Amino acid sequence: MAVMERIKTAIVGASGYSGEQLVRLLLRHPGVELVALTSRQEAGRAVSEVMPKFRGWPGAEALCFIEPDPARLRELAVATAFLALPHGVAAEIALPLLSAGMTVIDLSADFRLEDAAVYREFYDHDHPAPEWLSEAVYGLPEVHADRIKAARLIASPGCYPTSVILPLVPLLRQRLIDPGTITTCAMSGVSGAGRKASVPLLFAECNESVRAYSVPKHRHLSEIEQELSRAAGEQVRITFTTHLVPVTAGICTTTYASLRPGVTAARVTEVMTGLYESARFVRLLGEGGCPDTKNVVGTNFIDIGWAVDDRTGRVILLSAEDNLIKGAAGQAIQSFLLS
Repeated sequence: MAVMERIKTAIVGASGYSGEQLVRLLLRHPGVELVALTSRQEAGRAVSEVMPKFRGWPGAEALCFIEPDPARLRELAVATAFLALPHGVAAEIALPLLSAGMTVIDLSADFRLEDAAVYREFYDHDHPAPEWLSEAVYGLPEVHADRIKAARLIASPGCYPTSVILPLVPLLRQRLIDPGTITTCAMSGVSGAGRKASVPLLFAECNESVRAYSVPKHRHLSEIEQELSRAAGEQVRITFTTHLVPVTAGICTTTYASLRPGVTAARVTEVMTGLYESARFVRLLGEGGCPDTKNVVGTNFIDIGWAVDDRTGRVILLSAEDNLIKGAAGQAIQSFLLS
């Protein structure tokens, strides 16, 4: 029996929530040899000390956090590096890794946008490596699989964008909805803000409360509109409102759009099924299906349901996913397995 070649991988910025999920998933993957975890804050400490849940896991006991040094990653013969770093920081380390011939899968926002001016508008500083934007591939496997397979630099989508884009792409491609009428309301667990000390994210501030934030221009709106415009073949602008809810993980998103004349519920079901019936991690709940975060948290699935409101002529699209897995680490690994 042939022995599977294990690909040497590294996680740069492994001490955050998404990084921790990458550690969990990659340690279990038979085709992966996880050779390096980096963290400036935790450098020199054993993985089992920083993340006690991995005590006794095969491959974890020998791992220690190291500084995010590209030269050290080259010495370790890393073939693929996952970057779980803040935007603005990821690009700095991505460039030397790419120059060393590694495949880079970036979970930050640094390479998701095609236009450096849009990045400047939404992230309030100039893009650190605009020359790489044309080469980066937006890592949404259900939509861009062929491009991901050939990519050296994969920009893994944000958690909110995944929940908004996937339900809308089939309808926009088939011109079933009016793009100018799209409105989205999305709710996320507190882990979506990352592992950081912040008063608005304290338990006493979040518990027993729901609030909107980043109104009217959440940063993820930039990549959502980019990908919806690509699907529609025309410029798309939407209203997108995010809410923080008192759960650890999970995103629940509801999107509304006006159907074009003559479009029926059966036609909506047909195009949804046509694009996603063979998609491994998309579970279609069908007409009237209402996704529940409890059914997706801890998994790489996104559940999608829909309803047609004949009274208003609108379609209501509903989705649920785990923001740290399908919305981050799990989706990045999907792209890794394609590349």
